[in-house]
Amino acid sequence: MRGPLLALMVCVFGITTGEFVLAGILPAVAGDLDVSIPAAGLLVTAYALGMIVGGPLLTAITAGRPRKPLVLGLLAVAVAGNLLSTVAPGYGVLFAARVVTALVTSTFFANAIVIAVSAAPPDKKGSTVAKLAFGMNLAMILGAPLGTWVGEAFGWRATFAAITVCCAIGLLLVTRSVPADQPGTRGRALREFTVFRDRNLLLAIATTAVANIGLLMVFTYLAPLLTGPGSFSASAVAPMLLVYGVGATIGNLVGGRLADRALLPSQLGALVLLVVLLLALWVSPTPVLTGLLVFAAGAVGFSVIPGMQARVLTSAAAAPTLAIAVNASAYQLAAAFAGWTGGRIISGPGVAAIYLVAAGTTLVGLALTGLAYRRERVTPAATG
Repeated sequence: MRGPLLALMVCVFGITTGEFVLAGILPAVAGDLDVSIPAAGLLVTAYALGMIVGGPLLTAITAGRPRKPLVLGLLAVAVAGNLLSTVAPGYGVLFAARVVTALVTSTFFANAIVIAVSAAPPDKKGSTVAKLAFGMNLAMILGAPLGTWVGEAFGWRATFAAITVCCAIGLLLVTRSVPADQPGTRGRALREFTVFRDRNLLLAIATTAVANIGLLMVFTYLAPLLTGPGSFSASAVAPMLLVYGVGATIGNLVGGRLADRALLPSQLGALVLLVVLLLALWVSPTPVLTGLLVFAAGAVGFSVIPGMQARVLTSAAAAPTLAIAVNASAYQLAAAFAGWTGGRIISGPGVAAIYLVAAGTTLVGLALTGLAYRRERVTPAATG
């Protein structure tokens, strides 16, 4: 499975870089297309909305189809969408290109997980999923900073051109290495929607949607936060994205271990700490402290994600593929709201206030996690 897994990891890296890199090139895109930074931030919202709609819808429509040709088709759309982003003559076309690319992303991720796990030994399924997730981490550690550097050196269009090439290479690797498969039961995903009658699953998805808004808001507008109240130079944005990505990767790995030991208690503790870190960023007096806090916020914020995914899968054992797609849509709903809200904050009280609002939304996510923990203690059997 090494060849197919590597091919899928390359695809995950390329597609995810296309999502994350906007945080580093946002000012450049806004300046080149002659729009405000809040308007450029709506490109993040557009991508998120595309995933929100495309994930569950495409997962249902494509139920029962052979996975390899399906994944190849989804990748072809991603290549075309990033290529259109590269040559977009104006803001409207770029906006549409981001939506087109996003429409296929959640369904691709869900099917990639199923392809990888189905070919893995029974005792390697968890590590297989972790390796696919590592492709997303690499997008943060390497993809977003490299994409930002490419944008600074050659223009933001060169960034999307590089992403297009990466996705195309991934498509070729999948063509060569992923074996053909047989179609499943057609229409099965439509019946799987009944799993959403489970209140624990709905609460788990709601927690994903709400608890991640704050950190996503900070990440989306990290460039203006650093160059404004953070007193960093524009050239420091790419290294700081790297710092954030390293923290996120460490947090993801540590968070997975903590979730295995005590899922909801570890999530509660991490969200409390994240609120403290966001408030500390708001009052941070020096760039050095801000840099340390950015690292810590990335680590703590991403430490909760493995547990959130595990809780969704546990609560939806009868329909894991659809649950993954819907949970991804919930995460993107958080990203969409974060992008829109952050833009309104910049236009109103100012960019520094993003930290305060982010802390407030994280508190709401903490409350939802507390509710889930209480339900688990009252009715342990209900959590699966």
